Amino acid sequence: MAGLMDQAKTPLSRLVIALVAIHALPGEELRTIRTTDLNLARSALEVRRGMLRHTLYLEESTHRVACDWLVYRHHRWPASTNPYLLVSQKTALDQDHPVVSRTLLRRSLPKDVTLVGLRQDRILNEAFTAGDPLKLMRLFGITAQTAMCYVAAAYPERTPRLPR
Repeated sequence: MAGLMDQAKTPLSRLVIALVAIHALPGEELRTIRTTDLNLARSALEVRRGMLRHTLYLEESTHRVACDWLVYRHHRWPASTNPYLLVSQKTALDQDHPVVSRTLLRRSLPKDVTLVGLRQDRILNEAFTAGDPLKLMRLFGITAQTAMCYVAAAYPERTPRLPR
């Protein structure tokens, strides 16, 4: 994690890395987070998942990079009315308020690192540490089936083979 943050050159890159490497947010969710979903006073970020909401409680490092991003964003584009948290030079002042592109998110990561890979590594690391699918479900807002897949990958000896 520290090595990735050291390679990040912009506040946007640092925020993307923190949200994926610590909180395992998928790229599509990153693109649709709104500024109103981030509550720095509560150190919380509410992620919209269809009709459901998943609340992430931000630890100190993510809170700090989120603050840095908001300061940078306001300084760089003070007239931006785009409601999305992550904006680019193209989207910040566009009156249609588009979300940032997938390409921009990919480019914000160091070489040979992908959003999907970073997210999977984070969830798998937690599966190794906790070994508890319920904890994975609560922490990352993933389904029971997905959580069980990660626990089975982390502890194949604990997961019995079901008959086919």
